[in-house]
Amino acid sequence: MFVTILIFLLILLALVLVHEWGHFFAARKLGIRVEEFGFGFPPRLAAVERKGTTYSFNWLPLGGFVKLKGESGDNRTEVDSFAAQRAWRRAIVLVAGVTMNMVLAFVLLSAGFMAGVPTTLDETELAQARDVRVQVVAVTSGSPAEQAGIKAGDAIVSLDGQRLGTLSGVQDYIAAHAQAPIQVELERLGEHRTVAVQPTLLPEVPGRAVLGVNLLQTGVLSYPWYKSLWYGARATGILTKEIVLAFGGLFRGLVVERHVPADLAGPVGIAVITGQVVDLGFAYVMQFAALLSINLALINILPFPALDGGRLLFVVIEKFRRKPNDAKVEALVHNIGFAVLMLLVVAITYRDIVRLSSGFFTNLFGT
Repeated sequence: MFVTILIFLLILLALVLVHEWGHFFAARKLGIRVEEFGFGFPPRLAAVERKGTTYSFNWLPLGGFVKLKGESGDNRTEVDSFAAQRAWRRAIVLVAGVTMNMVLAFVLLSAGFMAGVPTTLDETELAQARDVRVQVVAVTSGSPAEQAGIKAGDAIVSLDGQRLGTLSGVQDYIAAHAQAPIQVELERLGEHRTVAVQPTLLPEVPGRAVLGVNLLQTGVLSYPWYKSLWYGARATGILTKEIVLAFGGLFRGLVVERHVPADLAGPVGIAVITGQVVDLGFAYVMQFAALLSINLALINILPFPALDGGRLLFVVIEKFRRKPNDAKVEALVHNIGFAVLMLLVVAITYRDIVRLSSGFFTNLFGT
């Protein structure tokens, strides 16, 4: 548990620092004064001042912030104020954090491809791969596998004590053993268990038995740096597309169906998932951190008050109006937006805790 919490906090620290460093770096390069660079949200725990900037550590480790001079619309006549900058310069500062999160995801994924990433293998790649395994990717409803407790994500280690190693070997062994239950050794999140499964015959293929699972051959492949960069860029694009589609489904559920999806997780839920990923290995942790970094980038660019996208929207509005926005109105909108976001975090966190507590007591009492 301690290791899980530590890794979760380290990932969160890295994502937040990279994001806020993007704002910090862009502001400094454009001559805008950075008043405070904070990790976490107040109340403040500790702080130190360097070259006119206060670096603070705060009690609520759920994010971070960079406080710029004039970000609330004041000090418009001072050259080092954010409010005094032209629209395109303010836009650069606002999107710099999102950009850095996307860059971090690309770096993590590229490094993962160089170090070795879990992937689906074909027969020609078996010799170059390590940690080759046969993975369950789907279980047919009502099948012998489902009745025995086999789940998607399980790895088949052995059948009747024999380590077959290849997908074709596993399939051929199952197909030829319809007369008696097979002792299937599984690996799930680092733990091994053995279940007895009675194969069933396929009506359309006489004499061929199945367990009712879809299997894939997986393993860890390493690539040279030049291929890794390309694969990293491609994976970043694919993940970004999938997350955008997931956000679309989330908003559709909230607006049309008026319910919060069950798989929506807050900080507590993400910490639990982190623990599960840690059990899978370092390569999975890197991929998970990249996924979170892209999530952070896309959430921040949404045109919602208090987020980078919301502040960028006000810059666009000001550009079209050709006159400054009312500083008090803009500050009020962002403060309300921030309060709504914090309430949402609290609500999701509460739901995560209730869900985890329910699962704990169910496992404890068997009800």
